[in-house]
Formats: sequence, C-alpha cells, structure tokens
Amino acid sequence: MVYFLKLFIIFICWIHSIEGDIIMYCHQCEETMKGIACDKLGMCGKVAEVADLQDTLVYITKGIAAKNLPLIEKGTADPKIDTFIAQALFTTLTNVNFDPDAIHAMIEEGIKLRDALPLPENAHPAATYIPKKGEDVVHTIGVLADSDPDVRSLHEIILYGLKGMAAYYTHCLALGYEDPAIPAFLQKALNATLTETSIDTLIALVTECGSVGVTTLALLDKAHTEAFGHPKATIVSRIPGGRPGILITGHDMHDLHQLLEQSKDAGIDIYTHGEMLPAHGYPKLSVYSHLAKHYGGSWPHQKTEFETFNGPIIVTTNCLVPPADSYISRMYTTNETGFPGIARIPVKPDGKKDFSAVIEQAKTCKPPAFLDSANSNLVTGYAHDTVVRIADTVLNAVQSGAVKRFIVMAGCDGRRKEREYYTEIAKALPQDTIILTAGCAKFRYNGLDLGDIGGIPRVLDAGQCNDSYSLVVIAMELAKACNTDINSLPISYDIAWYEQKAVLVLLCLLSLGVQNIILGPKLPAFVSPNVLKVLIDTYHIRGIGTVEDDLKTIV
Repeated sequence: MVYFLKLFIIFICWIHSIEGDIIMYCHQCEETMKGIACDKLGMCGKVAEVADLQDTLVYITKGIAAKNLPLIEKGTADPKIDTFIAQALFTTLTNVNFDPDAIHAMIEEGIKLRDALPLPENAHPAATYIPKKGEDVVHTIGVLADSDPDVRSLHEIILYGLKGMAAYYTHCLALGYEDPAIPAFLQKALNATLTETSIDTLIALVTECGSVGVTTLALLDKAHTEAFGHPKATIVSRIPGGRPGILITGHDMHDLHQLLEQSKDAGIDIYTHGEMLPAHGYPKLSVYSHLAKHYGGSWPHQKTEFETFNGPIIVTTNCLVPPADSYISRMYTTNETGFPGIARIPVKPDGKKDFSAVIEQAKTCKPPAFLDSANSNLVTGYAHDTVVRIADTVLNAVQSGAVKRFIVMAGCDGRRKEREYYTEIAKALPQDTIILTAGCAKFRYNGLDLGDIGGIPRVLDAGQCNDSYSLVVIAMELAKACNTDINSLPISYDIAWYEQKAVLVLLCLLSLGVQNIILGPKLPAFVSPNVLKVLIDTYHIRGIGTVEDDLKTIV
C-alpha cells in the first residue's frame, strides 16, 4: 500500500511538472533538482505538503524569536522556548522528518508558545501569523518571499547554519549541557532573517553564526567526552555475527547508551550504521560486549543494507531515507525523526526511552546477512585527545618529511555518482599524506586500506560530523606546535557537503579564517553569484574540479 501511495504522489507531482507549476521550493541540500531547487518533489523524497509544513514551522520559530528577544534581553525568557526552537529547526533538516502529522503538531505547539508571549510594538507579521489553507507558502513565507536575490541568499545561508547549530545544540541538551548564549543567538539571527536587509550586516551575521557554531561544537564535544569518555583508537569489524541484532543509525550516542543498557542481557547484538561508527571508540560504550560490529556504510545505502540486516532498525537522527515496504515494519524512529508508518520509540515519564519492543522484535529475527563491505575493517577514535597524545610522533613525522601534508576530507556522503571524486582523490594522494576526516564522507575511502606512516594511519577518523570540532583542535594544536597560523600549516581542505550541519561546519571554518577550501560536489544553490564572489574574494573558496587538477592544488 505504501508503495502505491508513493507512486500516486510521484504521478501527481509529474502532472504538476507538465503544467509548469512551482508547488514547493527547497534548495537547502546539495542534491537539488538541476542544481537549482526541488520544486515538484524533493530529491530526498519530501513531498510538497511536507515542504510547506517545514517552511511554516520555520516561520513560526521566527515569530517566536521576534516576540521572545525582548524577554531574553530582560532575563525573563522561558528556557522551554529555547528547547522548542532548537528541536523545531532540527525537525526541518534534510532527511529528518517526512511525517506531516508530526510537523503539524509542532506548528500547533509553536503557535501556542508564541501567542503566550507579550506582543512587542511594531512586531513583524510572523509574530501573529496563522497558517491558511491553500496558501502559496513558497512565495508568502518560504524561500521566495525575499525578492532581492542577494538578501535572500544571505538569509538562507544564515538559516541553514542555524539549522545545523540547532541540531548540534539539541544533542547537547539531550546530555544535560546548556549554554544560554547559543539559543539567544539562534533567536537573534532568526529575527534578522525577517527584518535585516543590509548586506554588510548580514555578512557579519554569517561570520558570527560560524563563531557561535564553534562554541556549540565545543560544548557538544564536552558533553560527549564527559558522558562517554575520550574516544580511543579502535579497529571495528564489519563481519556480522550469528546472533540476531538491532541496527542503530543516526548520531545520538545518548540513545545508543540507553539501548545498550536495556539490551545487555537479551541475547542479541547491537550493530552501528553510518554515523554511529565512532561509538565503538567511546570507553563507556565499548564496555558493552554486545556492541558488536559496524554494518554497512553511509546513509545513501540504507535500502540495500536495511533489507539484508534482517533485524529491527532504529533511526535516531538524520539521515533517514524513505523506506521500502519490505522492511518498514522493522523500523523505529525517535527524537526529531519521523516517517508515516514507522513506529516511534516511546518515552517514559522519567524521560528515558523504552526500547523493549525493538528488543523483543529482534529476538524473533534472523542474524544479519553478509555484505561485501564486511571484507574491510574500519578504524575510528582519532578525535583530538587521541591525536594530541601522539603529537610528538606526528610532529616528528612532519619534521622528518615522512608526512608532507594533511588533507581535511570531512563532511557528508551522498547518492550521486560524482561523489566518486572523493574516493579517487583518496586513492591518488601521495603516500606521504594523511587524511583528517569526520562525518559520513569517510565511507568513500576509509575501507580502502591506505596504510600508515610510521604507525600513524593515513586516515585519521575523528568521528561524526558532530565531532568536527576535533579537526579544529588538531589544526590549532599543530599551529601552536609549529609556531605559525592555521593557513600556513601543511593542511589542505577538500570538503564534501550535503545538508545543513555541514553548512554550519563550513561557516565555522570560515569564522576561524581558514582559506582555500575546496567545496563540493556542487556549490550550494542558495548562494547567489554576488554572495559567491564575496566568499571567493574573502576566503578563496571554490568548487571541485577534476581529480588531476585538484591534486595539484591539494598537495
């Protein structure tokens, strides 16, 4: 039934396409239709109804920010508003929530929170906006509401950076870590996307977004390491065992910890998928003997890998690919993720998740099937603490000439063939180079067995995109040891992006003054030609070229 519903939706969108109507407009991720925008059906599988609801939810958060800012300045704001805004923005990230009922419920909750706040004088219309049935959301409150392409571009850069920040901050909140300055900036910047049209002011706000992003990532790093310990260098097998298992994907280590604790005596194994790979390096997670192996690779391969896993799958955050009917009954979502027909993990009155239904289903399933990718082990756990502890070895390798250059190849994976570029670059790099990575882009090359240099692996995996702060710390420590600035280090940047957390990481790097970044596979569609010129002139940022040409620049 779900399959036929999908076909019907695609058919309706095709009819609209023939007629030439714009029924949605989304260009927040790298895989936009024709490199411009998805205006009929999202490449991610998002339909127009969900796109409109997400745009509406974002607009509601802007209205809340407009009303709440005076209270923040007075010190009388309600912290639950901070939490709601972070979670609402996280819900609208690419590949997070496809469930119209769930998003509609958040809109209603947001309106209640907003309308309970005092109305300032000369308030923006977002402060009182009520959604209207049949409204042309795209042009009234969505992306195309800004008529000036450069103002629109800067508003979108800020918004997508804020979405990434909100996602990272939500992870901090889940572990009990807060910094009021972060949600205060979120709301200041959201309000600016309603009211500010000065190009200079908006460019400054983009830079500030990157600076606050560094603060957010540093807080998340602290939350993770204090909760689970500093990651250790770890070799992770991908060969499945003979017991039934649960596959957990996404980024939420707090969810994984609860699952491990509740399943420790159940006679099943827990497998990580995608961005959960770094869990194996955390001492307080790896202590669980049934945290077995890693299964598969990055998010674009879910339909194949979820099918052959055979057991239940838990999606804790992005990236969720619309599932096939054959395994949707084995899927569960939690936190901000959602999809029609997928069961939700219930939350107990004490705030803890209840994974009992997943565990019981796992006991009835077959063990995971073997994947071709299982022929290679993966190495993870090279976060900043691990690398700093071997700093002398690294510096000696640099000073001796054994290591000529570090290549930061962090970021996201994606579906399109052009991302094979990153595999080919990794293969072609000279043997005296080391790749520094974080995020799921690493699955393009971390199974290639690129060897080591004097015992230092040629792929140093700092972890998730959430762990990108580690790469900043490593670069800063290397600059300190070499008594130089970050742009004089033997480091090149060849970054892959896909969604909005990667946008924030890019802004973080720019706020630190990093120059000469290569960004791909495509430059963001939401960056106008004039704004792109500013980025090129100021930071010398550029898109990818051929492997041969880019190698000359990189090394």
